[in-house]
Amino acid sequence: MSQQYTNLSVSHADGIDHLTLNRPEKLNALNDTLCDELLDYFAHLYTEHTTRTVLLSGAGKHFCAGFDLDATDSITAPPPTALRGQRKVSEIIMRMRRCPQPIIALIHGAATGGGFALALAADVRLATDNARMNVAMSRVGLTGCDMGISYFLPRAVGISNAAHLMMSGRFVDAKKAYAIGLVSDVFPEGHLANEGERLAQDMLGMSPLGLRLTKEGLNMAQDAGSLEATIALEDRGQILCATSGFFDEGVAAFKEKREARYTDK
Repeated sequence: MSQQYTNLSVSHADGIDHLTLNRPEKLNALNDTLCDELLDYFAHLYTEHTTRTVLLSGAGKHFCAGFDLDATDSITAPPPTALRGQRKVSEIIMRMRRCPQPIIALIHGAATGGGFALALAADVRLATDNARMNVAMSRVGLTGCDMGISYFLPRAVGISNAAHLMMSGRFVDAKKAYAIGLVSDVFPEGHLANEGERLAQDMLGMSPLGLRLTKEGLNMAQDAGSLEATIALEDRGQILCATSGFFDEGVAAFKEKREARYTDK
């Protein structure tokens, strides 16, 4: 991926994009430029199949301190203009979910407001033991329903825990986040990047089509109207992978005790 950004850093190696929010002097807070760059990155990612997974992190001491409170003109304008600005921000979340690559959020320090929403939109969340998260919108005169939070949070932690966080704006620390299922694991700060890389490498052990269809299937199953609809989707994915030769190669690699050699054609 060749895009050059101002507030984002992107590097690629062996199927993995390292995507870093890069406004450390502002705690990686979201402004118009960073939002535009995230929109552009995830739009390109939709068809960028050389990228198979994404590690999302923040530069400096924090993941993301939410929306930059010195750059709120786009959402405090008259309603038609403000709604366009709001939709631009929420479209980032939509594009994160549409992209076929799994996104691993590496959360350290603060992940508040919009930063918390970005973490929730990731497929997997790993955190450092100093991570702290909250629905900051609840504390600045807005609702706690923003940028997909009311969709993702109750699915992650249950209705009661979601209501607790969304209606109070209280912070949840890494220990509590792990206990309620908000993050998958917690590590000392110096270990987070390596652990994220290890997980990404494990994901690359799947066939390329299998990995993409797993993200798609898991997303769709959350909103499926029935078990029958979910199984129909699962059946389609399994047969697509099996008849594309991936199953034969996976079984052969397992029997021969070697790494599988998958293609993406």
